[in-house]
Amino acid sequence: MNKIKRFFANARKNLFTTARAKVWWLIILILAITMLAGFLNYPSYYDKGVDWLKKTTGISLPQFYKLPFRLGLDLQGGTHLIYEADTSAIPDKDRDDALEGVRDVIERRVNAFGVAEPVVQTTNAGASQRVIVELAGIKDVSEAIKMIGETPLLEFKEQAVPAETELTADQKKEMNDYNAAAKKTANEVLKKARARDADFAALVQEYSTDEATKAVGGDLGFITKNGIYADLYDDAAKLKVGGVSGLIETDENIGIIKLEATQDSKEAKANHLLICWEGAQSCAGDLSKEDAKKKIDELKAQATAENFIDLVKANSTEPGAASSGGDLGWFGKDMMVKPFEEAAFSLKVGEISDVIETQFGYHLIYKTDEKIIKEYRVSRILIDKKTKAEILPPAEEWAYTGLTGKQLVRAQVQFDPNTNAPEISLEFNDEGKKLFGEITERNVGKPVAILLDGEPISVPRVNEAIKEGKAVISGSFTIPEAKLLAQRLNAGALPVPINLISQETIGAALGQESVARSLIAGLLGFLAVIIFMILYYRLPGFLSALSLIFYAALVLALFKLIPVTLTLAGIAGFVLSVGMAVDANVLIFERLKEELRLGKPLGSAIDEGFRRAWPSIRDGNLTTLISCLVLFWFSTSMIKGFALTLSVGVIMSLFSALFITRTFLNFVAPWFQGKSTRLFGVKNKK
Repeated sequence: MNKIKRFFANARKNLFTTARAKVWWLIILILAITMLAGFLNYPSYYDKGVDWLKKTTGISLPQFYKLPFRLGLDLQGGTHLIYEADTSAIPDKDRDDALEGVRDVIERRVNAFGVAEPVVQTTNAGASQRVIVELAGIKDVSEAIKMIGETPLLEFKEQAVPAETELTADQKKEMNDYNAAAKKTANEVLKKARARDADFAALVQEYSTDEATKAVGGDLGFITKNGIYADLYDDAAKLKVGGVSGLIETDENIGIIKLEATQDSKEAKANHLLICWEGAQSCAGDLSKEDAKKKIDELKAQATAENFIDLVKANSTEPGAASSGGDLGWFGKDMMVKPFEEAAFSLKVGEISDVIETQFGYHLIYKTDEKIIKEYRVSRILIDKKTKAEILPPAEEWAYTGLTGKQLVRAQVQFDPNTNAPEISLEFNDEGKKLFGEITERNVGKPVAILLDGEPISVPRVNEAIKEGKAVISGSFTIPEAKLLAQRLNAGALPVPINLISQETIGAALGQESVARSLIAGLLGFLAVIIFMILYYRLPGFLSALSLIFYAALVLALFKLIPVTLTLAGIAGFVLSVGMAVDANVLIFERLKEELRLGKPLGSAIDEGFRRAWPSIRDGNLTTLISCLVLFWFSTSMIKGFALTLSVGVIMSLFSALFITRTFLNFVAPWFQGKSTRLFGVKNKK
């Protein structure tokens, strides 16, 4: 037995702790990552393998996650627009904010076209301030130009008063004809439902318009007099089990119910006392949980059947408890939260519960009555009718007040002196001051909506009439959110005309041709590099080729996952990074050859080669990354794509050369230790 234990202990040690075992595990990890990256890049090969496995063995595997490459404007086709913003009427200090506000409005507008990742950015060309818009895959260019060119619209609106609108004669006829047809259908269904051996569930599937219950054959569960389907209770009570009702008609629909079963159940009547703590659900109090528990315990010690309601009125934190005395009325099972329900139904009439904790706080329950009720399980066929509300156009939620961005002088971020929370201050001109005063005076206690391009960006509630022409929008803003809102308000308020000065349309066919040529060029360059490395460096060159395959698969997968928008310049950056990856390998292999010429063992030569090559690799790649950062930070979209793909490629090339290639070399080193080094491109020393 001890020998067996020692055997497994040694096996476990050799499997996980020896240097050779670690190399094996790294090789397995590299192959697994390469395979996953390959499937992410080309999921069709995975799908073919899954289909083959299912046909030959019957084993089904899940589908691999499919994520497309994101193509830029030059590859996918679309429109490139350049607008010039006229900021001459705006103070110098506000021009950048106004231009950013215009950029934000344009971006939200082009999003309405369903454009995938539109590029909208600002730039300065001398004294000219411009907005560049790239719409990849856009079809209706003229409509896009029209929508982008509109001036941002800022509005202040109040709640609209619902207007009574009558149906026209034609609309009335349409509604009556529809409802007559619905009733005729309902009578036909009723006749089928009452027939011998009728399949009520099948009739539900065929005729019912209640999509929520179709999947369960129209089953509404057990209904009670005070529950969700209380309007059906009396009709169900008239039926015997298996019976079908007549037509149950309302203004909205026509129903037919079937009684499936009955059961007896309990209903309880109770009053309760609630003490909530700060942070509990729907709690407006400021007690800590410990203080709330202390207080409820004190009240429990005082509570009797005679004084319970008085204690509720004097102490309960439930809204309205001071007048209601915490009266809950009659309630059945599943109408209260679980801990409360269990406690209430376990009490006898006239008893007061122990302290009960729920998400709302601590409770005391005084049970005042109890009764047995009938519950009816019913299934229903529901046929919709057409109503007046469905025919008339939807009522406007907000009404025009005349106050718009034209009257707004400025919006800026400030901080509440008490809470230090960010908020937005508004200042109006004389006309806006008068309008805003009138609006707030007639809407005290009501919300007033601030809309930008027809969309509410803030809906503050008016606490008092504001006559001085200044207002504050407060809320749960972060500082960036407050700055963004102020920016949007200023963009809507300030006159920032934009003029289209350049338009360039790129066809999708040109993009496809560019992609095909770029891929061919990249593949040929990749193969040429691999052939050179194998011919010149032999075995290390072959290992570096394997490392490059891993590198290419992983970089392309990262382009999908980040995601990176691929342009022609971006593809060029990727191809260039392949050369950078080979450059690191060349430095390493040259150092390795020098160490071997000195007669060092292969393992030591590998370690020393990597150590001595690292400073050169580090410095060369660091300068490239600095250049990429500068290009990305200060350039426009196409050059940014080049900088991003090149920087990702450089970082991954470092990983490929210093980790993958080194792992491969350490993997093969024991097989060539002490033998000829010709396979490493070095002649044996004489």
